[in-house]
Amino acid sequence: MMEVRLQAQEDEITLLKSSLADALRRIRLHDQLLPLLKQQLIAVNPGAARVLNQVCCSDSCSSSRKLSLSSAADGIRHPATSQLSDSIMTNTNGHIGSSVSMQPIPKPTTTDRSTQTEPTLPGQDTGHDRVLLHRRVQSLQLEDALPPGQPVVEGTRGKLHRVPGLEEEDEEQEEDEEGVEQEKDLSWMSSVEEPIQPTTIRGLQREDFQDGSCSPEEPGPGSPSVRSIDQNLSSRSGPLTTIQEGEKKPLVRRNSEKLGNPERQRKRLDKKAASSANLLTRSPSLENRAKELIASAGSPGSRRGTYGQGQSIKMFIRGRPITMYIPSNIQNYEDLKMEPPSERLELDWVYGYRGRDCRANLYFLPTGEAVYFIACVVVLYHINSRTQRHYRKHTDCVRCLTLHPDKVRVASGQTSGVDKDGKPLQPCVHIWDSTTLVTLQQIGLGTFQRGVGSVAFSFADSGAFLCVIDDSNEHMLSVWDCNKGTKHAEVKSTNEAVFAVEFNPSDSTNIITCGKSHVYFWTLNSGQFTKKQGIFGKYKKPKFIQCFVFSLTGDVLTGDSEGNILTWGKSAADVKTLGKGAKETFQIMRQTRAHEGSVFTLCPLQGGALLSGGGKDRKIIRWSADLAPERECEIPEKYGAVRTIADVDGEELLVGTTRNAILRGTFSDGFVAIVQGHVDEMWGLATHPSQNIFLTCGHDRQVCLWNTEEHKLDWCITLEEYGLCAGFCPNGSVVSVGLSTGRWMVLDLLTREVVSEFTDGNEQLSVMRYSPDGSFLAVGSHDNFIYIYNVTESGRRYARFGKCNGHSSFITHLDWSKDGKYIMSNSGDYEILYWDIAAGCKLLRNRFESKDREWASYTCVLGFHVMGVWLEGSDGTDINALCRSHSERMVAVADDFCKVHLFQYPCPKPKAPSHKYDGHGSHVTNVCFTHSDSHLLSMGGKDTCILQWSVMGGGVIDSRERLASASSTSTSSPEPATS
Repeated sequence: MMEVRLQAQEDEITLLKSSLADALRRIRLHDQLLPLLKQQLIAVNPGAARVLNQVCCSDSCSSSRKLSLSSAADGIRHPATSQLSDSIMTNTNGHIGSSVSMQPIPKPTTTDRSTQTEPTLPGQDTGHDRVLLHRRVQSLQLEDALPPGQPVVEGTRGKLHRVPGLEEEDEEQEEDEEGVEQEKDLSWMSSVEEPIQPTTIRGLQREDFQDGSCSPEEPGPGSPSVRSIDQNLSSRSGPLTTIQEGEKKPLVRRNSEKLGNPERQRKRLDKKAASSANLLTRSPSLENRAKELIASAGSPGSRRGTYGQGQSIKMFIRGRPITMYIPSNIQNYEDLKMEPPSERLELDWVYGYRGRDCRANLYFLPTGEAVYFIACVVVLYHINSRTQRHYRKHTDCVRCLTLHPDKVRVASGQTSGVDKDGKPLQPCVHIWDSTTLVTLQQIGLGTFQRGVGSVAFSFADSGAFLCVIDDSNEHMLSVWDCNKGTKHAEVKSTNEAVFAVEFNPSDSTNIITCGKSHVYFWTLNSGQFTKKQGIFGKYKKPKFIQCFVFSLTGDVLTGDSEGNILTWGKSAADVKTLGKGAKETFQIMRQTRAHEGSVFTLCPLQGGALLSGGGKDRKIIRWSADLAPERECEIPEKYGAVRTIADVDGEELLVGTTRNAILRGTFSDGFVAIVQGHVDEMWGLATHPSQNIFLTCGHDRQVCLWNTEEHKLDWCITLEEYGLCAGFCPNGSVVSVGLSTGRWMVLDLLTREVVSEFTDGNEQLSVMRYSPDGSFLAVGSHDNFIYIYNVTESGRRYARFGKCNGHSSFITHLDWSKDGKYIMSNSGDYEILYWDIAAGCKLLRNRFESKDREWASYTCVLGFHVMGVWLEGSDGTDINALCRSHSERMVAVADDFCKVHLFQYPCPKPKAPSHKYDGHGSHVTNVCFTHSDSHLLSMGGKDTCILQWSVMGGGVIDSRERLASASSTSTSSPEPATS
């Protein structure tokens, strides 16, 4: 009901503006009668000459120009032979009456309904016309119109203020008038016969609409005077409010001095009134509109309306109405049937690895596959055949991973996350078969808080138990039966961060945890835990114990933030010092200096040897069983520090790094990257117009070029600032990248050199889009402007062509028309604007004219053809990006809830069904089809993950044929969304 009430108020304001526009045009017509009326007044009453001379002096220079311009703007032909007869009479009561008649003048056909006046019968007295004529008299005292000697009654003295009329029609308004259907010629006749009396005058309190607000002198929107104005304007005729003797009702000046320059205010008012009249010239009554809205409650996010310029749909985002016009090829909008596309997506490849903030997340399987995770996907990558398989049963980001002693089963834990309504999801651990990718057990659903931080299988009993530490404040330690999925024991571990947990390989009742400033040795008996803390004694207590392993002798080796490897052993009870109640303790037996900076990982090898990975020094060191260094190597700086190590065959290693790369190599041959990815939030994505490559950029200041066929990174460069958007030139030789500071650069794909560089504004750029023929480049900025550049020399030379100025918020998306002459753009305040670039970056006020325009690309999230992608209750930021396929059969959508949607294109009706796909663990920032539509690329924000989807199935029906056939034959309701 609130929505109904809001819409009713909005329609009432629109009707008021429309009527005001018609009133202003009538004022312009009657303005031509004023000079003759003034002459008659002077002839009857010479005392009025003084005031009228001042009026004539100020207006004589512009009256003839105003008359001609006004006549030309309205399209009214005034014949030289038109006859005008005036008679001004003074009656016995001192009343002055005037009778002005005008012969019918034919009005040519006009294209604007709002400018058409209704025919008036000869001799008909319309109060509306009388008011409009009275408004045009400037500074006329009432007593000046009386015969000499006529007394003036006190309390009735008033002044009529002149309302400046339109001197000329705005060019943009003329454009708006094009495309409105024509009507038959109408003739008009006006008469003014209202007597002006000294004791009783007719007045009108008027609202001053300036940007939708009232001036300080005006009554409020809910006052009775405003309602009377609405009645006067909507009815267009009727008696005016009578002001009795002794009653003071001031006439409000339309252009008050408090509003600034009257000339400027008049022009702004004219623009608003004219555009409002075009918007709604023949609207149903407010009551009917409200009933219509209630009847269409099945789709509260949008509503259909028929306006003066054609059929349109109105949708609401955060209470803001967005009007979209229905294309001409849709005859029966209500009968359109929305179906999910025949095409589907299958996950083909996952780019990236989560090493920046996770530990012990890389393992090597006997099948030759490396197991690791990123976002919500656990990847099984065959390092020799370079193929991937994916475990995708997790509903949010995977945080930890461990391998069962049988080398087949895998346990992976996830964070809790939230759903689209902000409600927390329940974290859990999945135990699954790495051969079949079948989930064997789901453990702890509803038990863990926030997420799962660490998991470990037991060894002594062949992996019968699983130990889990969650991310709650107390970091709950629990042990679970793997086969039954039941909890065996649980205890609060510590309020400090916990980094790792492991069972003792020879005794499943012993568990060790480590983390911030602690090492705990746990013993599990009869479902109860007992805890002993490691004693640092004379050794410096490190801030973090990063990792630990068990040696062949049963000792515990820990790596810490001081760069040391500490050997822990069990010491007998110190009975002499502590007495009979003393118990055995775990103390440091030996300290070995290993790395500069932290020791991030320890990896045991066959035969008792050990591998350690350093942080600051980026070294991998091989140690003998007695911790004597044997070999070492250093990984390249661009890959970051060593995060984790997996042994392949005792010689070859896999190394996960803090900059999200996985390296493969040996000590003798060095290491090469087999998996790479971004390390911070990504936003920029562009696909090549003819090759199977794409480019990404993000907050890590990296610009990366990827190959979709070979599934690898071709090259990567680092910028001084981070990139947010990118676009390929249609010839494919260069790519432009927009940065966070307003600077943008053009890179040569082969040499990777910067061939051009410019700066537009000082705010971040959001869109880089070339015209279809490559002759223009449009740069969308957060300073609300779109900068247009001429492009020459195959995309290597740029010159500023113009600037599109009209948005009131930052640019979010834009697209070029197929002929390269027009641009459609969206902004942060949910605005859709159209621009004529060929005409000098001119804003097209009449959006109705663009309803049938064809677009070379479709990435704007707001538009008639993609209206159905918005879910009910969306707040305007729920969809970050969308992309139409080159075949114009489907549209992919990136939302804020970690999902990728595939809709049929076009999808102009609310609640359009779609195929929905999981995989990302963060808001999906961008989507883009490859040049052949064989693949879709999607990138996550914080999850730093790029997913490559294969497009499967689909026919060859053109989208326009589908739309036309659906609008003419379909009568069924939309089907529910599929996933």
